[in-house]
Amino acid sequence: MDHVAQIVDPFVFRLSIFVLAVFVGYFVVWSVTPALHTPLMSVTNAISSVIVVGALLAVGVPLAGSGTGWARAFGFVALIFASVNIFGGFLVTQRMLAMYQKKKK
Repeated sequence: MDHVAQIVDPFVFRLSIFVLAVFVGYFVVWSVTPALHTPLMSVTNAISSVIVVGALLAVGVPLAGSGTGWARAFGFVALIFASVNIFGGFLVTQRMLAMYQKKKK
């Protein structure tokens, strides 16, 4: 069974998983009703916080031992994107929750 696993190039395998994840994510996000948007944003923020931990590990790879500059650069980019996503998610969540509060007179 090991010879079958060596036929597929690892890059092609990972690229196909990425493309499938993009399609599944697109259809999942666009099929969510507006009432579920705030809980979905909370879950997205939680996932982004896990990405931040992984990005910090990727940035610290050269400091811990063997690693390339590519891992550090991509880790830094992932850290920036995930941080922006978390910050924006909290802003959107606060704005949506403010819509349900009574207006102060």
